Amino acid sequence: MTRNDGYLLDNRQTEAGERFDAFATLFDPTTFRHIEGFGIGAGWRCWEVGAGGTSVVSWLAKKVGPTGKIVATDIDTSQLASDARPPVEVRVHDVSADEPPGEGFDLVHARLVLVHVPDRERALRSMIESLRPGGRLLIEDADPALQPLICPDEYGPEQQLANRLRQGFRKLLADRGADLSYGRRLPRLLREAGLRQVTADAYFPITSPACAALESATVRQVRDQLVTGGIATDADIDRHLANVASGRMDLATAPLISAWGRKP
Repeated sequence: MTRNDGYLLDNRQTEAGERFDAFATLFDPTTFRHIEGFGIGAGWRCWEVGAGGTSVVSWLAKKVGPTGKIVATDIDTSQLASDARPPVEVRVHDVSADEPPGEGFDLVHARLVLVHVPDRERALRSMIESLRPGGRLLIEDADPALQPLICPDEYGPEQQLANRLRQGFRKLLADRGADLSYGRRLPRLLREAGLRQVTADAYFPITSPACAALESATVRQVRDQLVTGGIATDADIDRHLANVASGRMDLATAPLISAWGRKP
C-alpha cells in the first residue's frame, strides 16, 4: 500500500455515517465547550474544515443565526447534503491543495482532519490566512501514538485480539500517510505559525457505548484491508466484532488533543 492510495475511511461507505454519529457523541461536547468559550454568537462567519458529518455544522448554524455564515468543506460532501441551506454553504474542497473558500472568518475549526492530510503545513497556513485579525483557530486531532491501545487494560485474549487489530489499523493509516503523533505537536505548531494565546487540552474517553459503536463501524469499514494486508483473518474479525457487541469490553479511543489560538 502506498501513500497515494487515498483516504482509508471513505465517506461514501455505509459505516461512515455510524462513525460520524459516534464521533459526535464522544467529542461534540468538548468541541462545543471550546467554541462557546470563544464567545460565538449571531453574525459570526465560520469555516468548518473537513466537516464530514453534520453535527458540528448544524450546531454552528444555530449559534450564528441568519445573519451569520458557515462554510462547510470536505473532499467528499455526501454526508452534508441535508445541511446545504442558509446560513450553511457546502463546498467540495481539499484544504491541503485548494485556496481558502473565503477570508475574514471569525472561527476556523477542523476536527480529526489534519492527521490525514498530505500537506498539513499548507493546510494549517491556509486556515490561518483565512481568519480575520482576532479570529480564532481551533484544531482537534487524535494522537494514536500517544495512547495506541483500544483496550488499555489488556487482561485477556479478547483484549489482546482487539489491540492486535488496532495495531493493524494504525499501520493502514500510517501507510496512507497519516501522522499518528501529530496531535501532541499542535500547540507548538500554532505558536510557530504566529497565533497568540495558544492553549490546548486533551480528552480520552474510555468505556462508552459510543466507543464500541465507533470500533465496530471502523473495523467493518476497513475489514477488507485488514484481511488482504495479512493483519487478520475473517474469523479474527468476526470474533472481535462479537466481543465488542457483547458489551463486556472496556474500549477506549486515542486522545483527542484540542489546540486553539487567536490571530494577531
